[in-house]
Formats: sequence, structure tokens, C-alpha cells
Amino acid sequence: MEELEIVPQHQIDGMRIFINRVEYRSPHLHAEWELLWVLDYPLNITCAQKKYEIQPGELILFPPNWPHEFHEMEHPCTFLCLQISSRAFPSTIHLHIDELRLQGCLPPEDEGWLRKTVLETARVYFSQEPYSELFCIGQCGLILHRLLKFVPSHIMTATELAQAEQRNTRLTRLMQFVDENFTHKIRLSDFAQLEGCTVSFLSHFVREAMNQTFQDYVNSVRFNYARKLIALTDKPMVSICYEAGFSDYRYFSRSFQSAYGMTPAEYRLSAQDAHAEQIQPSESLHSREKIYTREESLLFLEHFRWEPEAAL
Repeated sequence: MEELEIVPQHQIDGMRIFINRVEYRSPHLHAEWELLWVLDYPLNITCAQKKYEIQPGELILFPPNWPHEFHEMEHPCTFLCLQISSRAFPSTIHLHIDELRLQGCLPPEDEGWLRKTVLETARVYFSQEPYSELFCIGQCGLILHRLLKFVPSHIMTATELAQAEQRNTRLTRLMQFVDENFTHKIRLSDFAQLEGCTVSFLSHFVREAMNQTFQDYVNSVRFNYARKLIALTDKPMVSICYEAGFSDYRYFSRSFQSAYGMTPAEYRLSAQDAHAEQIQPSESLHSREKIYTREESLLFLEHFRWEPEAAL
């Protein structure tokens, strides 16, 4: 598996653009450069053991193959995302940026150009006019050039690249292991045996890669699955508790309320209200989000207003 994020949206070889309204997204990684423009509510992110609260209007840039997580938020956050394949621009493969937030990295005139160009590229991308892919790929090259010209970065050594690849491969296996086993008793020692590593080593690895313990991650997957069942079915809460891998309903109910500020029954009612916002539980165990369709994206951009002076 080369990437852990699959976006069901129109794609051009080497790049893609989409508008996403996200409530949460568990740790994930992909092989592209990813530029996010937060549009309405704050976006809470963990990346490289650091937590960020990205404010509306801010731009952030993720380097390829760098795990990051979108945390539970009070309001779903809408963002415009541009993903650019490092394989389409081979000279960037060995680069790693030292700062995710772009605020203050670019001169005001370059930031204004960047926002204008991203919006123009998105409109052409979603219009799907003849030869639009030529325009979009060309603009991606200009955007990436402008970003890497100003954003602090360094060239990764062969050792750093090998370590990152080893980390991401193991992280992928760990996520798959949890996905396949979370509905019953699961222990880090079981995965350690498969990996030929000590539990202590893997415990440190999970904390470093995910900024949480192994059990916390397992519970997050279980809760995500439980929330999906609560929102989409009328199954009794006790049945959902056991089906999601929890063995004690009182623990499940108490932990659920502590994590989400409401009981499972209250969450079921709130999920009905989410239909109006079109935030539906996705097929994935790891997210609650809505990827806008091409038609919805064009309509959104038609009504989106960005004042260039705000970035200057």
C-alpha cells in the first residue's frame, strides 16, 4: 500500500484538488505534497509530535510521507486541498520542510499570488475543460516552486530517507494490524511478535509516530467504528459496544461521554442533525468527512470570497 489516504475525486496524473469538510481524521500519510487552505473553522492538527490549531484563512504545507492527524473539532472544518505528486517533480523528492505554517514565510505579494493561483487552478480543475490538465500541472509546478523558494527546508540524507521509509512502512503495517483485529482483544505484544521487535521499542515507536499510546490508538479506532454504527444503525448501544471491541459497556459509555461530551444516545441524536450539514460517516474507520463533488466544489468556489488585501 503506497498511501493511506484515498480521495474519491476527479484526478489528474500528478496532482489533485478537492474541498473537504472534516470532523476528524486519524493519523494518515500519503506520497504527495499537500497544501491546505483552511476556510471557515479552526483545524486542529498533530504532526511530528507537535500540535497546531490552524486558524481560518491560514495555509499549511505537509511534505510527502509525513504522518499527520486532524483532531476532533467543535465545528467541522472546511478546507481546500491541493496535492502535488513528488514523483511528478523529482527534484523535490529529497526535500523536507522545517515549518508547516506558511504564515510569515512568504512575502505578502507572493502569498497573495499563491492564493490567487490556487483558486484559479481549482476552478479550472473542477471545470474539466479540454486540456485543463495541462494548465493545472503547469500551475502546480509554479506553486511548488514558489513555496519551496521561501519555506525553510533541507535536503534529506540517504540515511534520513531510509529511516522515514522504514518508519512509514512499519506504521502502515501497524494500522492494518489494528484495523484487522480491533473488534477483539488486541495487544501490542502480538504486533511486536509479528515485527520481531520488543514491546518497549514499539511502544516508543507508536508514541513518536502517532503522539499517543498504542491502546489510545486502538480505542480511537473502536470509538470511530462505534460512532459509525450509532449514526447509521438503530442497533442497541450494548450491541454496538461489544461489536466495536469493548468488553465493558459502563466503561464504553463513560469513556464515550468523556471523549465527546455526550452519551452514545445523545450522539445518535446529534448525528441526525449532521445530515443537514452533509457530514456523513465515511466508509473508512478513520474519518468523518465529506469530500465535495465536482458540482458542489464549483458552486462553493463561485460563492467563495477572498479579499487579496487580507493576505497583504
